[in-house]
Amino acid sequence: MARQKVELKGSHRPAPPGASVAGTPDPGEIAQLTVSVRHRNALPAPGSGPVVSRVEFAELYGADPADIQAVADYAAEEGLSVSGSDAARRVVMLSGRLADLSRAFGAELKLYHLGGHTYRCRSGSLSIPADLADVIEGIFGFDQRPQARTRFRVSQTAAMPAAAAATSYSPPQVAQLYRFPQGATGAGQTIALIELGGGYQQSDLDSFFSGLGIAPPLVTAISVDGATNQPAGDPNSADGEVLLDIEVAGSVAPGADIAVYFGPNTTQGFLDAITTAVHDQANHPDVISISWGGAESTWTSQAMQSYDQAFQDAVALGVMVCTASGDDGSNDDQTDGQAHVDFPSSSPNVLSCGGTTLESSNGTIESEVVWNDGAGNGASGGGVSEVFPLPAYQESANVPVSVNSGFAGRGVPDVAGDADPNTGYNVVVDGQSLVFGGTSAVAPLWAGLIALLNQQIGKSVGFLNTALYGTLSSSGFNDIVSGNNGAYSAGPGWDACTGWGSPEGTALREGL
Repeated sequence: MARQKVELKGSHRPAPPGASVAGTPDPGEIAQLTVSVRHRNALPAPGSGPVVSRVEFAELYGADPADIQAVADYAAEEGLSVSGSDAARRVVMLSGRLADLSRAFGAELKLYHLGGHTYRCRSGSLSIPADLADVIEGIFGFDQRPQARTRFRVSQTAAMPAAAAATSYSPPQVAQLYRFPQGATGAGQTIALIELGGGYQQSDLDSFFSGLGIAPPLVTAISVDGATNQPAGDPNSADGEVLLDIEVAGSVAPGADIAVYFGPNTTQGFLDAITTAVHDQANHPDVISISWGGAESTWTSQAMQSYDQAFQDAVALGVMVCTASGDDGSNDDQTDGQAHVDFPSSSPNVLSCGGTTLESSNGTIESEVVWNDGAGNGASGGGVSEVFPLPAYQESANVPVSVNSGFAGRGVPDVAGDADPNTGYNVVVDGQSLVFGGTSAVAPLWAGLIALLNQQIGKSVGFLNTALYGTLSSSGFNDIVSGNNGAYSAGPGWDACTGWGSPEGTALREGL
């Protein structure tokens, strides 16, 4: 007897805007879905419970085997195969013919022309058996449109060695200006980087690190959902993101290992890369950096919920996730005249990193303002979430309500750092020495700082947001009080352009 079906909450997705229909997918094509299921037990409130190991997490909070079996039973009824499951990640991987997958979950699929490529996309909502409504929380893999964008900008003025000191910095020079703790290298720590395309060549890393007189870190590439380290050979491609992330994190914490998780740039691929990194018992990341994202309005609510739950998992494990707040100011590259914040940076369970313009003289900061290049080469992302309510740790930070709706939402970003390509970072990408900026540089910069802090303190800093909005807010930062990102302006204390400001690394260590 056919099971009664209900709508999967939060699964509604519009067809890609501005795309044209190019046909229907082959019903016989074999595809794979990621089905997210609920936690076995409720997680403690972020930062409130003791940090647990990855093994303990799987036993306490991973998926209930009965839930995994219930999904597998339904798959068998529908002629689908279970290609894998992971209790810690709370996922069941299903494979089968598109026609069978679509029938099982009520997916409406078409092919669309989008940006010179053709993608399989879905529209409308998904459906699931009513008796699994409390078990299944998300289904991903039908839709292959690109979900996220990089958050880097290449300086429009090429880096000339003679003038480089005036307009650009090596990442260790930025760390020095921000007084990152001395005597720490990040030894014993692993920094995870999430990448959705591109790749790196060892020759670029050797060139970059030898130029700084630093031994290259151990970099491990991890393949997720078939994506691999595949350099395109073009610095303006995703290669720029990958190498910026590795070179910034690896040079400010040169003793740390780097684990790079390559996933496809889809909602499914991005989520699978994050959950793989969070729960990786082989490489055991201590801090995660994500420099990809998109405006909240471009996501389904089931996706935002599943990603946010992955970040809650990271908090329980003592793993801090650093995210880039975006490079397009308060509209986040949307053209509807509204303010938008970037996700995953708007999750209340990550450290959201905004951008500044950093001027220095003789090794000290001369001026630091909100990054906002009026010439159109970017501005710090920031604002107020329309999805996530104001978290408890932000209640005394004077976060304004949304300029769109008056919603009292999560304020973005939490912290900041140098992101202006005009005061950017000297990097080596695809054999070229270039200057890069963007909040893409700030997330790995903060990830490197957290690796240093973890090493010096001798344990995980835990859910850093609680401390940043508490005792550290008055002493751990260079407060940015000048500039705007469009709809929001900087001022004393927390603001929706640069959060609390750029790091005062030694003060942060002492405060912790």
